[in-house]
Amino acid sequence: MASLPKRYTVTAALPYANGPVHIGHLAGVYLPADIYVRYLRSAGRDVKFICGSDEHGVPITIRAQKEGVTPQQVVDKYHALIRDSFKEFNVSFDVYSRTSSATHAEVSSGFFTKLNNDGKFIEQTTQQYFDEKAQQFLADRYIVGTCPNCGNENAYGDQCERCGTSLSPTELINPRSMLSGAQPILRDTKHWFLPLDQYEPWLREWIIEGHKNDWKTNVYGQCKSWIDQGLHPRAVTRDLDWGVPVPVPGAEGKVLYVWFDAPIGYISATKEAFPDEWETYWKDKESKLVHFIGKDNIVFHCIIFPVMLKAHGDYVLPDNVPANEFLNLEGDKISTSRNWAVWLHEYLADFPGQADVLRYVLCANAPETKDNDFTWKDFQARNNNELVATLGNFVNRAAVLTHKFFEGKVPELGELTPIDEDAFAQLAEFPAKIGELIENYRFRDALAEVLNLARLGNKYLAETQPWHLIKTDAARTGTVLHVALQIAAALAPLLEPFLPESAQKLANMLNVELGNWASAGRRDALPAGHQLREAALLFAKIEDAVVETQVQKLLDTKKENQLANTPVTPAKTDVSFDDFGQMDLRIGTIVAAEKVAKTKKLLKLTVDVGLEQRTIVSGIAEYFIPEALIGQQVQVLLNLAPREIKGIQSQGMLLMAENADGMLALMQPSTPVRNGSGVA
Repeated sequence: MASLPKRYTVTAALPYANGPVHIGHLAGVYLPADIYVRYLRSAGRDVKFICGSDEHGVPITIRAQKEGVTPQQVVDKYHALIRDSFKEFNVSFDVYSRTSSATHAEVSSGFFTKLNNDGKFIEQTTQQYFDEKAQQFLADRYIVGTCPNCGNENAYGDQCERCGTSLSPTELINPRSMLSGAQPILRDTKHWFLPLDQYEPWLREWIIEGHKNDWKTNVYGQCKSWIDQGLHPRAVTRDLDWGVPVPVPGAEGKVLYVWFDAPIGYISATKEAFPDEWETYWKDKESKLVHFIGKDNIVFHCIIFPVMLKAHGDYVLPDNVPANEFLNLEGDKISTSRNWAVWLHEYLADFPGQADVLRYVLCANAPETKDNDFTWKDFQARNNNELVATLGNFVNRAAVLTHKFFEGKVPELGELTPIDEDAFAQLAEFPAKIGELIENYRFRDALAEVLNLARLGNKYLAETQPWHLIKTDAARTGTVLHVALQIAAALAPLLEPFLPESAQKLANMLNVELGNWASAGRRDALPAGHQLREAALLFAKIEDAVVETQVQKLLDTKKENQLANTPVTPAKTDVSFDDFGQMDLRIGTIVAAEKVAKTKKLLKLTVDVGLEQRTIVSGIAEYFIPEALIGQQVQVLLNLAPREIKGIQSQGMLLMAENADGMLALMQPSTPVRNGSGVA
């Protein structure tokens, strides 16, 4: 068996500070990383868990521009939201930093400077679109135009979001600047490039030969594909005013490209938190570096960042990069732009005190080898059938029966029968089995084994039936509950990496310290006579109405997306100004409203139009409660010829706005005006 590393540096991909964190991020990156780190700590390993907010890049400047705020205000808002959400979700970072910090600027600038001074970059002059009106070079996302593939007139310079085609800005038809709307021109600009092609022989040796058997197949396969296709120099700088300034003369108006400075954020965060010992975690060859990422970041963490580290020469290289696939939501791909997501901060607000339920479901359904799907019905079923009925049920039965029959004290262990010995033998195997799965990044299987330990406890109680046995053999009943309680005691430390709050509740119930991995699986963890605390339920059943509310929230989002993509009704034929001028549009106030008998759609309204009160029959009964309309100001077409509807003389028409789904809204003045006022 290979010797263990002296220390571990574990990183989780820096979340982009352009919005909240959703469950796809959690399932793919942060939860497995946290489980791994908690296990290492419980097993007595020296580990630092590093993360922070990725706060540079064009999407942040675009959001700031749309919201009328500064990029710093955008990242401040989302950094705080993400940081606090992780804390409530019990992700146990040693440090959660940010790439807008002074320490990061210093470290990333120093990293660039060393590579530049050592001749590791090549300088190239290329042509890039320039906005003459705004007087700045345009990043790809600041350029829109017609997609040459599908004709979408609002395709971005890097991708068409309608057809999904990857583009370069020069491929767009009729490109225009998002800053000024002007047509940009191509202008020469100088940038620094990392020559990835020069490192191809080393990458082949390091990845294709060196990590074929220990990296996940999806990670290894993507890396091999990239290397086999041939690598090319990649720019490490760009023309932008938001980011870390390029630290060389003549580079004014240029910053480090976000893909270059973001991974250095792992190093700067470690230095910021541990200024006296950070180098031992990044430069000592006996340190093990592990990156937890999603599959969209494989190339950056397995090819580009390692090339940066190799070029620098002082740093350890990643030992493993256990990237996961993607988690979908209710059969559809999670999309932040379409708001098709379950956001962590919203979950924590809707399910207070139930972070562990989400941790359990996301781990049990983790996309470790292929894309998986999260559904609210599965969330409910796993909670009710597995957490409540299996894990919680076993622990509760063992504790409740001990209180009922032995005053809450661990009973004496009497003579063991084969069923007792078998239970103890199986118990002893679980810590090593679960630990090996975690160390091999098989977290879903490891969690399944924790649940299997609870199933062992339930099976043991079902076979021994202490609730019946107490009537004839109290001593034997004591032995049975003693064995059951040892299983429950083992569950606490084994459960802690996955469900830390529940593990602590269980330890509190058993009146013991949580313990570490070495303490799990022992048959004497709880001595005879040890006093338990009052039994309590670890988990609560989730009712249908709760998940129906969450499903309805998603259905509402889907409906909003469909409406947003519904084409607007084409304009009608032009009318002359004189024809339009003949319409007498006034503001009136509804003073009475009632349904028209024997109809579903009609309301009879009395409207004060200033000159008089008029009766108007309107087909809006499906969308408005009559009583709620009283007192509302509305727009009225006054000189529409009277018309009899269901025996009622209607003397005008209310103006309404109609959505694509047929929903109606009143056309109202933004502030109250005098009845009879004309609509200009």
